[in-house]
Amino acid sequence: MPEFSDTIISLFDGLKKREATGEGGLLTGSDPSAFDVSDPLRLWIIQVGVIIMLDQLLSLGLGRMKQPKVIAEVLGGILLGPTAFGRIPGFTQHIFPSQSLPYLSLVANIGLCLFLFIVGLEIDASIIKRNARMSAIVSLAGMALPFGLGSALSVPLYHHFIDPSVQFTHFMLFTGVAYSITAFPVLCRILTELKLLDTTVGIVVLSAGVGNDVVGWTLLALSVALVNAGSGLTALWVLLTCVAFTIFLLLVVKRVMLWLARATGSTDDGPTMFYMTVVMILLWACAFFTDIVGVNAIFGAFLAGIIVPREGGLAIALTEKLEDMVTIIFLPLYFTLSGLNTNLGLLDDGITWAFTIAIACLAFLGKFGGCTIASRLSGFSWREASTIGSLMSCKGLVELIVLNVGLSAGVLSPKVFSMFVLEALTLTFMTTPLVRALYPPERRVIATSGGAPPQTRDDEGGDLDADKKSFMNEEQPWRYRFTVVLDKLEHMPCMMALTQLVRPPVPDFSSVVSMFATSDPAPLKYRTPEVSINALRLIELSDRTSAVMKSSTADTLIHTDPLLGIFRMFGELNDLPVSSSLAIVPHDDLACNVVDHAKQDASQLILLPWLPPCASIAETSEGATLRREKFDHNPFEVIFGTSRDKSASAIHSQFVRGVFAQSETDVALFVDPGNHLNTGAKTGSSYHVFLPFFGGPDDRLALKFVVQLCTNPKINATVVKMEKREIENMQIERPSTTHSDVKADTNSLALAHQQGLTISSIIAFPDTVYGQTNTQMRMQSETADSIIWSGYAGRNLSDPDIPGPLRAALSRIDFTNLASPVPLHAAIQRASMCQRVLVVTGRSKRLAVEDHHVELKDLVEEHRVVGHEVMSKTIGDVATAFVVSGCPSAVVVLQAANVGMH
Repeated sequence: MPEFSDTIISLFDGLKKREATGEGGLLTGSDPSAFDVSDPLRLWIIQVGVIIMLDQLLSLGLGRMKQPKVIAEVLGGILLGPTAFGRIPGFTQHIFPSQSLPYLSLVANIGLCLFLFIVGLEIDASIIKRNARMSAIVSLAGMALPFGLGSALSVPLYHHFIDPSVQFTHFMLFTGVAYSITAFPVLCRILTELKLLDTTVGIVVLSAGVGNDVVGWTLLALSVALVNAGSGLTALWVLLTCVAFTIFLLLVVKRVMLWLARATGSTDDGPTMFYMTVVMILLWACAFFTDIVGVNAIFGAFLAGIIVPREGGLAIALTEKLEDMVTIIFLPLYFTLSGLNTNLGLLDDGITWAFTIAIACLAFLGKFGGCTIASRLSGFSWREASTIGSLMSCKGLVELIVLNVGLSAGVLSPKVFSMFVLEALTLTFMTTPLVRALYPPERRVIATSGGAPPQTRDDEGGDLDADKKSFMNEEQPWRYRFTVVLDKLEHMPCMMALTQLVRPPVPDFSSVVSMFATSDPAPLKYRTPEVSINALRLIELSDRTSAVMKSSTADTLIHTDPLLGIFRMFGELNDLPVSSSLAIVPHDDLACNVVDHAKQDASQLILLPWLPPCASIAETSEGATLRREKFDHNPFEVIFGTSRDKSASAIHSQFVRGVFAQSETDVALFVDPGNHLNTGAKTGSSYHVFLPFFGGPDDRLALKFVVQLCTNPKINATVVKMEKREIENMQIERPSTTHSDVKADTNSLALAHQQGLTISSIIAFPDTVYGQTNTQMRMQSETADSIIWSGYAGRNLSDPDIPGPLRAALSRIDFTNLASPVPLHAAIQRASMCQRVLVVTGRSKRLAVEDHHVELKDLVEEHRVVGHEVMSKTIGDVATAFVVSGCPSAVVVLQAANVGMH
């Protein structure tokens, strides 16, 4: 059955008689959907448009149900076939006429070969080697029992629905292979989305799925060889030829491809044009050879993917170059052809539905039962074993490929084909909800060795002991365990600057040696714990196959990721202990992942980067990629108006606000307006920190943070306690950088205050993170403000009980008070007097002392800044005022942990 080769030859014969295309087209009144053998492109474009639009609409709804995209593609094909749209009079004759199907089939089979090539690229032999003992039994049981059940069910199926001219042996083989196959590509996607790749269950399923896929394709090749062969001897020759060809590829061609990849530099900088050309030639050569010897062309494409080197992420780079076209265009065409051959209307009697239900039940019981029992005998609990069985029962598109091969070979009838398609859809659809029910997150067991988790670390941090937990107090307020979030290259400078600033200094104990006549010159009260910095690299898991491949190779990616490499080198140059972590998760789970990671790492402060919208004048290519990948999840958000702003900065703002909302750890956000701290400054020069203290838990944390910064001898600070006063007997302070004057009379301020009730909904949307505060909570907060202010500003530095590091820090801080009817303007003016100023503020989205909406609106109008709504929702009104004014070189926004009162 050399279908691929025969189709090309028949089409070539038809093109020899091609005539000149008629002029005028639609303008002459001709039907654009009319099929013309001499010009099939027009109808093909219409077909592709209809297919893609329907698939995307279906995936939009099914994606919200956490279902794989393959279900939408198969359902789209079924709907376009005789089951649904085909019943509309004239639809099939105009959109999918029988004369056009060979052209559609040619493109679909080309895409299928490319897809099987990508499947081969996904197969990593090292996964099987690392987990052979754990997965061998599961893989064998997951194939033997289903194959036996499928072979048994094939007996009554053959007698009821298959023409006697078809040999029973051939039908039995296809039924057994369809039962025993597991959809490895869909399985990878489900494991990644459910965050199971770092669990023992995920590792076993992944490695068992790889082995199952390889054996399944081998059985399919054997089945096709038997069908195409005229005798058993011919089938043996076909099989031996394929085995020899496979050995030649694995032992000879694979080494040549690795040598060529190294020689052309493809393993270092991605595939070169020459190497890509060689790979494509190899792909089609392998497909052609397996097709002409009597095995389907897709088997050769699969082998070509297996022999491509994995070194240096070469397989992932090749996948990135091919996956979009294959996923968007080619695969939907193939599934549409399957749908055109699927007619659920043929299931029109009781016996047929009884067999359909039996096919689905036995297929599930075979996979589920075999894998569950094998897993239980291997030492897994019943919950874990049943989860493994549920995952291995996923069929997806791989079984559909097997069924299409059987249909084209004439082994399966259209009715049996439709029955099996319905079974494949049912099992794939139920996999995700079943696994969620059987194996919830709180029941999962993280693997301790082996595997390739999607979140991995190169250095595990220990838990806090009792001494370290009690170390941080009001006398010594600094943090020493940090989680630094790295997501994009443009954020690296600000994160390195912030990490360098927050590092606690090495204390000098020479001043206290004389006070303690002990063998230890540094008593515990004065000893700074060892700094712990964990760099968390975030990579968004998109719908692309390459993203899933990165998930399965995260243990090697953590050592080769450029951002982690840069930050590790930064740590070495600055004598900072840096450990690395890497997480590949969907966009909606990024914030949750950061919060969970910080909690597991016992971090005391999360360091986040943010570029405000006004700083993102020219959007980088990486930012554009981020925005594009966000659209991959919901492709019709713009069309249906469900999304207002999808710029890279706005998307990142959603992530930042998610961290703020969920974090049980203190958070420091570095707002980088584009001019970094080191701009125009000499090496080693000092910084000046400015903190406008309005009150509230976030401002109290900001004050402690400033004290920590000032333990560095190169940093001094000005802390101003701001108070809003009425205009009477008060002179309004104005920054020299403003472009217009604020009306300073009482009537104008009152009018603006009235307008503020409406403006507040524009300047800053209500923050859902914090609930309404009562009078008691506000009084407690104000009392805490007074205590911490007097504890620092009113401290007598000559007191011998003050620790040396704290005394040194307070000596570098200037505490003052400032009252003004326009406190934001006054604070900006005061900060503009400092050189190399770093502004530190609290986010103040809860228990805020003052409402700054009116004054912020005035500042926005003065400086004519766009994007202030996103800024205010993200960083609060005070920080937004400094950013829009252009006063500071950078702003650090603090939010206290969302647990208890601070």
